[in-house]
Amino acid sequence: MDAQGRGRGENIDPADQWVLNPNTGEYELRLSPSAPQSPIPAPRGPRNTGAGNPRARSASPDQAPERPGRASPERETPGRDVPPQRRRRGAPEEPPGRRGRKPAKGKKAKKVLLWTSGTVAFLVLATGVGGYLYLEHLNDNITSVSDDGASTGGFKKDQAINILLIGTDKRTGAGNEGYGDKGSEGHADTTILLHVSKDRSNATALSIPRDLIVDIPDCPTQQEDGSEKVIPGSIGARFNTSLGQSGRTPSCTMRTVTELTGIKPDNFMVADFNAVKTLTSAVGGVEVCLGKDINDPDSHLNLPKGTHRIEGEQALAFVRTRHSVGLGGDLSRIELQQQFLSSLMRELKSNDTLTSPSKMIKLAEAGTEALTVDSQLNSINKLKDLGMELGKLNVKNLTFTTIPVVDNPAEKIKATVVLDESKAPEVFDLIRNDVSFTEVKQQKKKEKAAVAARLKGEKAPASEVRVRVLNGGAPAGSAQSTLSWLQVDQGVSKSENGGNAPAELAKTTLEYAPDQADQARRLAEILGLSGSAMKPGESVTNSQGLPAMTLTLGKDFKGAGVSLTPPDKAPDDIKKSTADKVVCAE
Repeated sequence: MDAQGRGRGENIDPADQWVLNPNTGEYELRLSPSAPQSPIPAPRGPRNTGAGNPRARSASPDQAPERPGRASPERETPGRDVPPQRRRRGAPEEPPGRRGRKPAKGKKAKKVLLWTSGTVAFLVLATGVGGYLYLEHLNDNITSVSDDGASTGGFKKDQAINILLIGTDKRTGAGNEGYGDKGSEGHADTTILLHVSKDRSNATALSIPRDLIVDIPDCPTQQEDGSEKVIPGSIGARFNTSLGQSGRTPSCTMRTVTELTGIKPDNFMVADFNAVKTLTSAVGGVEVCLGKDINDPDSHLNLPKGTHRIEGEQALAFVRTRHSVGLGGDLSRIELQQQFLSSLMRELKSNDTLTSPSKMIKLAEAGTEALTVDSQLNSINKLKDLGMELGKLNVKNLTFTTIPVVDNPAEKIKATVVLDESKAPEVFDLIRNDVSFTEVKQQKKKEKAAVAARLKGEKAPASEVRVRVLNGGAPAGSAQSTLSWLQVDQGVSKSENGGNAPAELAKTTLEYAPDQADQARRLAEILGLSGSAMKPGESVTNSQGLPAMTLTLGKDFKGAGVSLTPPDKAPDDIKKSTADKVVCAE
C-alpha cells in the first residue's frame, strides 16, 4: 500500500483522539470511542528501525503500541469511569501535560524534520510528554538503510550540520505509473546538500544538477543479507547515476558528494514522488507564482499566469516542470523547485500550520511514511533532535543556490554540464568554512572580537620565528614542501619538519605559547592564516632543545604559499535566493 493509503482512523480527526483525564490532568490517547483511557507510560529509548537490514520496514504503522480496550493497571482508577471529553470547536487547545503547570523555562516545542521528493521542507510537530504513544507509531513508519560508513556518523548539536536530501525518480506507490523511467531502479533525480551553520543563524541549500559530470568513487555497500559488496566507481559519469544504478545505494551518492565538494554529509534522507503529493495535501496546499501561462504536457502542469495554491498531483507536476520555464532544462527546473521550497517553508512557519494539531499530525504521518533515512537517523527521537536544531532557523537566512556549472565543452549537442572551475570551488569553500550566503546578525561578538585580536600587535622578524611543521591531513610531502618554502622564500630559518601529526585535522592550526604571540602573528601573516586558525596554548621543544610553535597542516591545506584565510562572504555574482522572498516563475 502506498503512503497515501496508510494510517488508522481515516474518518476521525486525529486531534480528537486526545482527551483530558480530569483525575490526572493529563491528555491521554483514546484509540477508539469505546476504549477506556490509558495513562501514558514513561518514555523508553529510541527503537531500532532497521539499520541492520537495508530494506526492512519496521512493524506496520497500523499496529498501536498499546492494544485498544486495555488500561494500564498501574494508573487505573478503580470504580470511577472517566467519560471522554472533547475540546469545544474553536476553543483554544491546552498542550498535553498537567493542567496549570507552566512549561519549563527555555524549552521549545519538539520539532521533526521531514522533506519532499527532491526538495527539503521543515515540518514542526508539537508532541509534549503525552505524545509518547503517537511518537512510537511514527517510529514504526520510518524506513532506514545503512550509511555504509560514508557519513560523519551523524549530526552533532554543537557543530555545523550537513544533510544530504535526495529525491529519486523510482516508480513507487500507486498513482505514479506515469512518472520516472519504467523498470528503472531510480536515480538521484534531485539532490540538495543542506548546510546549517554552527550557530544556527543561517543555512544554505545547495542544489546539485542531476546532469553534472562527476567521478563516482568505489562504494562499499551493505547487501540485504548483511554482507558487503564494493560497487565499482565510474569516471566522468552523470551525477544522477550515483543512486540506483549498478546497485548503488544512497551512501554512494553521499560519497560522490564528498568527492565533489570536499564536504562530508552527516546524514542522508531519500524520498520518492509520493512525498510531494502527500505533504502538500497535508499542509493544505502551497502558494506559487507564475509570471506567464504554463501548459506542459510532459509534467501535466496547466496553470495560467498569477498566484495559485497547489497540492497533490498538481504540486508534483509543478516541481517536475522544466520544458515550459526558463531555458527548458534541468537548471530551470531547479530554480522552480527552489521557489516551491521557499513557499513551502513560509507555509510551514505560518501560524495557520503551527497552531493546527490536525495539520501537524497529518504532516507527521505523511512525512514519516515518505522517509527513507540513514542508519544514524533511524528513529523519531533522532529526527526530533535534528528538527529542533533546524527549527531555530529564520527563513530570511535560508539561502537556495546551485553549484555553478557550464555546458560540457566535450559535447556538440549540449546535454550535460561540468563544474565552473572559476566559481564552484569558492562556493564549496564558503560552506566548508561555515560562511553565510546572507548577511546575518553577528552572534557571539566578544568571541569573534577575541579571535580577530590574535592577529593584532607586534610581529617578530621572520628570522626569529621557531616552528615545527607537522602533516595533519594534507597531501603527502606537504610538511617538507612548506618547510622548504618557509626557509628559502620567507626567511623562517628556525623551522623544522616534525613529521606526521598524531591525528588528522580538518583545518590548519598554529599553536603557540603566550610569549610566542609576536612570532605567531608573523607566521600567520606569511601563511595567510585567519585568527581562528591560531590556537593559544603551549610551546613544544624543537630538535635544539628550544621552545617552538606547532604548525599542523590540515585537510584544507592547498600548497605552500596559498593563503588559508577563508572567504568571509559569498561573491555577488553567485545566483541565489532566500526563503522569505516570493519569486514568480517565468
